[in-house]
Amino acid sequence: MTSTDTIRTATAVPDRPATRSLAFLPGRWIDGWDPEDATQWRDGGAAIARRNLRWSIFAEFLGFVVWQLWSVVVVALPGAGFHFTVTQTFWLISIPSLVGATLRFPYTFMVPRFGGRNWTIVSACLLLIPAIGLALCVADPRTPFPVMLIVAGLAGLGGGNFASSMANITFFYPQREKGWALGLNAAGGNLGAAVAQFAVPIVITLGAGATLQLPLAGLVWVPLILIAALGAWRRMDNLTSAKADARASLAALRAPELWLMALLYVGTFGSFIGFSGVFPKLIADQFPAFSAFPLGGATLSLAFVGALVGSLARPIGGRLADRFGGSTITIASFVVMALGALAVILTLPLGSFWLFLLFFLVLFVASGAGNGATYRMIPTLFALRSGAADGTASAGDVSAQRTAAAALGIVSGLGAYGGFVIPQVLGLSKSTTGGYAAGLSWFVVAYVVLLAVTVAIAVRGRRRGVRI
Repeated sequence: MTSTDTIRTATAVPDRPATRSLAFLPGRWIDGWDPEDATQWRDGGAAIARRNLRWSIFAEFLGFVVWQLWSVVVVALPGAGFHFTVTQTFWLISIPSLVGATLRFPYTFMVPRFGGRNWTIVSACLLLIPAIGLALCVADPRTPFPVMLIVAGLAGLGGGNFASSMANITFFYPQREKGWALGLNAAGGNLGAAVAQFAVPIVITLGAGATLQLPLAGLVWVPLILIAALGAWRRMDNLTSAKADARASLAALRAPELWLMALLYVGTFGSFIGFSGVFPKLIADQFPAFSAFPLGGATLSLAFVGALVGSLARPIGGRLADRFGGSTITIASFVVMALGALAVILTLPLGSFWLFLLFFLVLFVASGAGNGATYRMIPTLFALRSGAADGTASAGDVSAQRTAAAALGIVSGLGAYGGFVIPQVLGLSKSTTGGYAAGLSWFVVAYVVLLAVTVAIAVRGRRRGVRI
């Protein structure tokens, strides 16, 4: 399309300004975007949003793959001749989450600065650095630990992708569909953790004989990263309405709702990414006989199942939140997470791998559903702050959207620190007590506290006649 191409839409929409036409500008910029306009949405807008969502999911998926590579590589390091202490091992697991969480803050503002399509291209290409870097440093057992730690930290570039991807997609979808769209976008990305933990043990052992092919853990993803960058260049769009709003960002930071939601997101997403990162190590330590299963000429680890079910539960949590309210589903998630963690603690002395796996999967499902539900609460709360009595009326307002987009990115960054805290807590528990029960008991207490916070938010909303 040229710069003069437009999608013409009708103007008879009750209680709304006249429908704007979409103008397609050079560099794949779109002007006049308003997803709350039902006519514009029907006459081409929905198709554009879905196309951008598909490529956003693929790029974010690879970001999560790279982000979680070290969670499974560390389990294979001893077999490749590396010898690290318990503390060093847990640092290699947790440092990608620390870096990724920190990068989410600047990544949030890259979409308004450069455009969603443009930044997806750049952020995808950046994934080549940690993927190739991993291949280089694990090829030699003499690689010093500080070098390993730096390269593991670079995997955090994949964690930053989430914030920019989610901020971008929130501009494309109307309020009534944000829960599903954001949940699907996040779930597609979260699946990267499961795929990395499924594929890497197979790739590094397939036909390897007695020698692990650890460099393939990074190199195998390089072609897919290049495809993601090319796809974003050819098929994604930038929105002129997705502009930086410093006042909106500062308003989001000053809002107590942001900090409350960040706390809840530490409990839901932080648990998902933290337990995903540490799960292969937990299985290897507690049940070494079950840490790898023969698969032809390769080996398979069941650790990927946790990240898989958690990822699949995320869009379901978003969909349920659209219907029943985000706080209701988040409350249920924290109840189940507390019970799941408690069940793991109580059954650990039995030495049953299958009970351990079952109750951890319950924990993963609840955290995944809680991810989608908690994220769904954010646009509603900021719509209320903008003056909408029911949490939706002003959702289409550009200023409200910018504030919500900034809040989504900030909350995602703060919540991701849970991915650093959980491995560190469990590593401390292992090094001081010799097991993981003490660390898990601290999480049970945390989930009970977060449950109480969510109930308070829900009650406050109901007093205002709003289902948050």
